[in-house]
Amino acid sequence: MGRRLAVLGILVFAVFVYARMAAAAPLDRDALADMIVPPYALGQQVNDQGVWTLLNSGGAEAGYVFETGPLAPLPGFSGAPINMLVTIDRDGRFLDVRLIAHNEPIFVSGLGEAPLRAFLEQYRGHSIREALVVGTPYGDAGSGSDLVYLDGVTKATASVRIAHESILAATLAVAREKMQGVASSPPVHPDPAIDEKLDWGELVERGLARNLKVTNAELDKGFATTIWAHDDPEAADDPQGFFLDLWAVDIGPPAIARAVLSEESFTDLQRLLRVSPDDEPLLVIDAGRHGLVSSDFVRNTAPDRLAAMQDGLPVALRDADMMVETRRDVPQGTTMILRIDRRLGFDPTRDWTLTAQAVRAHGMLKPEMGSAHFPLALKADPAFFVRPEMSVALPPWQAAIADRKWDLAGLGILLAGLLGAVGPGMHRLSAPTVLRPVRLAFLGVMVGFVGWWGQGQLSIVTPLAALRTANDGGSLAVLLYDPFSLVIWGAAIVGFVLWGRGLFCGWLCPFGAMQEFAHHAGRLLRLPQWNPSPLWDRRLKTGAWLSLAGLIAVTVLAPAKIEIAAEIEPFKTAVTTLFQREWYYVAYAVFWLLLAATTFKGFCRYVCPLGAVMALGGMLRTRRWIPRRVECGSPCQLCRVRCPYGAIRKAGDIAYSECFQCLDCVSIHDDKAQCVPLVLAQRRRAPVRAHATAEVRA
Repeated sequence: MGRRLAVLGILVFAVFVYARMAAAAPLDRDALADMIVPPYALGQQVNDQGVWTLLNSGGAEAGYVFETGPLAPLPGFSGAPINMLVTIDRDGRFLDVRLIAHNEPIFVSGLGEAPLRAFLEQYRGHSIREALVVGTPYGDAGSGSDLVYLDGVTKATASVRIAHESILAATLAVAREKMQGVASSPPVHPDPAIDEKLDWGELVERGLARNLKVTNAELDKGFATTIWAHDDPEAADDPQGFFLDLWAVDIGPPAIARAVLSEESFTDLQRLLRVSPDDEPLLVIDAGRHGLVSSDFVRNTAPDRLAAMQDGLPVALRDADMMVETRRDVPQGTTMILRIDRRLGFDPTRDWTLTAQAVRAHGMLKPEMGSAHFPLALKADPAFFVRPEMSVALPPWQAAIADRKWDLAGLGILLAGLLGAVGPGMHRLSAPTVLRPVRLAFLGVMVGFVGWWGQGQLSIVTPLAALRTANDGGSLAVLLYDPFSLVIWGAAIVGFVLWGRGLFCGWLCPFGAMQEFAHHAGRLLRLPQWNPSPLWDRRLKTGAWLSLAGLIAVTVLAPAKIEIAAEIEPFKTAVTTLFQREWYYVAYAVFWLLLAATTFKGFCRYVCPLGAVMALGGMLRTRRWIPRRVECGSPCQLCRVRCPYGAIRKAGDIAYSECFQCLDCVSIHDDKAQCVPLVLAQRRRAPVRAHATAEVRA
């Protein structure tokens, strides 16, 4: 019956895999265009790395669209990158981040993709200049910090960190190549501590106030070869008159603002900056005919005759909507205060350009408009500004350790206790009155703390992903993103050397512990126990090797299918998602637990591909650690008969590749009431002691 159930379970699993093996085809241009958020549209492909231009509703370039996979192929836990579509504007601000494809185990069929998509929605509105990190600030960690925290996904922290790093790496690559002005450092701020006494003459002498003069003759020269050459009679009448007499002064520093503004205007400006502390105010004055703006200009909007650029990228200007009164020594003319948001990457202490636009109309009924541009180079004195120290996010592996430091501390204590108990303390632990209660208590901790809480269930996905990454020449650094599981892998490897596979399979596997509890429940319920004969036991154990071979074949031949094929492990269902999955996955996991109630650890012994890997690792064992006597196997067969794993051969020696380190045989070996050689020796000594006692009495 048990053999039929095992075969049935494998067949049912195969049906599930077959039903899920359909893969998504790569996105073509049309599919990619459908993912662009209106009113934007997909433009032209920029390079062969998945970068495209982004068009606004008027068809002009508004930013960039790119896939993270080609630009930042950071491997996920499956060994394959998480590929996302990122849309940014020309200022480096995220317009949208969407999922294209991934093979992350927890999102393939565990939690589903909804939490990952919700995580990606958090990028919208943020800038590449912000120090974006995944996590939650604890205590006072977030106060005063310019780090921007993105909420992670419970039970999938490592996967979202990989996605986050992929997004940042790809976006920075595009920024460096296509948007040279995007700065990753925090914006400068005017230093209020500098209270230097200044006047207009000193501002001009030190280059803090700069002037651009354009005569009418120079203006005509700008239109000389165009149809607008003779469309400004006023310029022709007064060629030496000034079309533009533009002054520009950065009045963000209070000392400079006080030197040019009246007391009332200075007070108004400081009030405005308290409301908008990230704005950099710029005083512009024109004593010529230009007038700074057109007659159709609306206050508190962008000036329509002035523009700014820094590092080849536009800088957004906006009217501060202030009535301005300047000091007497300041040139008079059309006066405005413009504001620039430093959060968008503008740095007044680096070179930038303010451009005045001259516009002419040709024709009467439907005039044709033409323009000329006159630039003014500007740069504020860094001495009047302060640059905050940039908060540097920890490397992902360090951040992962910091986030789980208490979990890791608890796990470290747990593993240290286990290694001490099964190592130097093995014989004390195996005492009949100690072994079972201690073992069951420890296995309960494994299920609750390591499995459900810590998400430390090891999976065949990890070694297969390592195989794929090594085959592709990638990096295994992704393993550092999940330090909790990595510590358990380390303990399992230590176990390989000291004991074989037993440390992990017998003590550190949460699903194995769940099966053991199911076995004890079956015994308490007096369910009929079935275990195959030695012959069928050997035959069924080849199932684990076949599972492993099949998964390796899928990894090599169809790597995109590996996450589906790896569902042969019920670990994600029973441990990672706590049975919160589709019904057929739950039914598959429950099947193996019900089978364990009648057939001891059927999945571990006959199907588990990770168990096969552990058996291979067990070949690293350096010693025979289970004590044996010459009588073991001949004539005594007690340990062999009671071993539920079939790990003791008829001759009495241990098959360590099958040993789960339950210590039952050690308990029997040390117990004078159970070990047959000890019982017989005690019986032989009893008559001798009785005879000696009689002689003494005589």
